[in-house]
Amino acid sequence: MYRIISGKWKAKKIAAPKNFEVRPTTDFAKEALFSILENTYDMQSIAVLDLFAGIGSISFEFASRGCQDVTSVEMNPKHTSFLNSTASELGFSLQVSVQRGDVFDWLKKFRNRKSFEIVFSDAPFETEEKKYHEIISLVLNNKYLKENGVLIIEHQSRMKFDHPNLTDTRKYGNVSFSFFRPNREEETAFTESAE
Repeated sequence: MYRIISGKWKAKKIAAPKNFEVRPTTDFAKEALFSILENTYDMQSIAVLDLFAGIGSISFEFASRGCQDVTSVEMNPKHTSFLNSTASELGFSLQVSVQRGDVFDWLKKFRNRKSFEIVFSDAPFETEEKKYHEIISLVLNNKYLKENGVLIIEHQSRMKFDHPNLTDTRKYGNVSFSFFRPNREEETAFTESAE
C-alpha cells in the first residue's frame, strides 16, 4: 500500500492485492524527491516516463500534481491491469498511458520517438549493477531526455554510480536517488560514432 502525498488526490491510499510483490517508494523518500522536482519543473507542462512503474506510486503522484503526460512502463500483466483500473478510478486515464513491456526492450523499440523532462527508473533492488548502467545509456543515448531533462534512478544506497552525467545523489535511509543530466549534442554524436 502507498498513499498519494500531494495534489488532487492528496492523502489517498492505494492498496494493491496481497499477492503483488511490490516495493513502492517510501513516503519520506517520495516527499523529498517531489520537493526537489517541484522547485525545478512546472508539473502541469512536463512529460514524464516512469520505468518499472509497479503499481503506480510515482506515476499517480505526478498525475495528482497536475502532470498531463505520464507514460508508465511495466512488464507484469497484473500490475499493468491494476495501473489501468486505478488510473480509471482516479480519473487519470487521459493523463497516464500504461505500456506493458520489458523496460529494456521498450527503450530500444521507441528510441528517438519522444523526449521527456523527467525519466524515473525504479528497477527491482536485486537488479545487477550492469543493468542499471544499461538503462542509463539507453535513456541518455537515445534522446529520451529533453535539454532541461533529468534521469532519476532509484537504487539501494550501498550502490554508487560513477558516470560523467551524474549530477547528484540523495540518500534517504537505504534508498537513494541518483540524478543524471542529458547528453549534450557532441556527446551523443561521439557515442554513436564509437559504436
